[in-house]
Amino acid sequence: MLVSDSESSLYPQFPILLVDDETSFLRSMSLTLERNDITNIHTCSEPRKVPELMKKLNAGLVLLDLTMPELSGRDLLTWFQEEYPDVCIIVISGLNQVEAAVDCVKQGAFDYFVKTTEQSQIIEGIRRAIRTQELSIENQVLKRQILTTELQKPELFDAIITASSSMWSVFKYLESIAKTNQPILICGESGVGKELFANVAHSLSSRKGELVTVNVAGLDDDIFADTLFGHSRGAFTGADKERPGLVEKAAGGTLFLDEIGDLSLASQVKLLRLLQEGEYYPLGSDKPKRIQARVIVATHQNLAQRQDEGKFRKDLFFRLKTHQVKIPPLRERLSDLPLLIEHFVKLACDDIDKKLLKVPKSLTLLLSGYTFPGNARELKALVYDAVSRSHGETLDTSSFTHLFDNDKLKLDDGEGVSFHPNMPIPTLTQMAEQLVLEAMSRAQGNQSLAARMLGVSQPALSKRLKNMKD
Repeated sequence: MLVSDSESSLYPQFPILLVDDETSFLRSMSLTLERNDITNIHTCSEPRKVPELMKKLNAGLVLLDLTMPELSGRDLLTWFQEEYPDVCIIVISGLNQVEAAVDCVKQGAFDYFVKTTEQSQIIEGIRRAIRTQELSIENQVLKRQILTTELQKPELFDAIITASSSMWSVFKYLESIAKTNQPILICGESGVGKELFANVAHSLSSRKGELVTVNVAGLDDDIFADTLFGHSRGAFTGADKERPGLVEKAAGGTLFLDEIGDLSLASQVKLLRLLQEGEYYPLGSDKPKRIQARVIVATHQNLAQRQDEGKFRKDLFFRLKTHQVKIPPLRERLSDLPLLIEHFVKLACDDIDKKLLKVPKSLTLLLSGYTFPGNARELKALVYDAVSRSHGETLDTSSFTHLFDNDKLKLDDGEGVSFHPNMPIPTLTQMAEQLVLEAMSRAQGNQSLAARMLGVSQPALSKRLKNMKD
């Protein structure tokens, strides 16, 4: 039995079982796989021991010889389909017969290779099977997570301040895909906290390596390649020694590429190869290295739109969107405003060693009409500025008023509400209903917040909503 020395570096995460009565083939195939960084390998030269081994290993992929004494590969293939239907089976046989290959595939085999086939073709078939099995396992985990109502590790989300149900859904999804080897695409406007979610995803993955972050915006193709892949000695003028890239630094951990939507087309090709083939070439080297890190990317750009404009590769976009995390902007979760304001006030007061300031209740109502293009990051800056300007025991809200200088919803500018002169004006009832609907929309269904916006009590708003529904 061959096993890698370090369990933390095993690839794939599930064991691969090689079954063949020829020990010489088991030895040569094991070495071939290990040379290609496929290291989670176990071998069996006695087919009758396969059932016992499967109980211990729970292998996800089996390479199976067809012609063996005592128990044939065909019989084992039938047994696997009955006992372990989720296990991926690749038949590697000495028989070069189309009929045998067709029969095996009909019985449920993932692929069929002849032992004399080029090793590169066999390795590529094994990698396809590994990717297929990884997706299957991830889907099973995702289904189990969806059926649960609680987070498995809620403490890892403590850095993200929220009471929003939409954010809770994002938490659940992120937890369900945390251990995936597939890339994760985090989308959201500037300032929503994409880097916080990348940190949580890394922590949830339980990977022993570190989280390595790089902002790829503005990097030209050469700098991108050197930063990520490193270079060998003599690769270019001044390269007097070998330098590993960030991909290698992130081995056993997570590589986080921020602002991926700004990556040049030439660099996108290199990233696609890294994700698709799992390998890369350091500058000046003709020997490929295999990536040992999970990749997370983030962008504030609309990648579908960038793709339509010819600025983002279609194949890379589809490769990245296997697992897509969409973070809602602050204006769509106004219920988070009071929590975030309190949180940032406390942080700001601690930073400048000031006694904790009281937050006026009117501040949340005031800010609920603002669109927050910079999201939570902008709110944090605004609160820090307000704290530094405050001299009493209460937070000074005057520094927030400039946000509405040019706001269309400003009420005291004397312009009022405009109506088309050739159209009938709406009734008071119709206007009231429009105001109620607008307030409920801005408050994301939170009646208490909507009532404060309208200047009425929550029971009064609730009664009006009931009348509108009736």
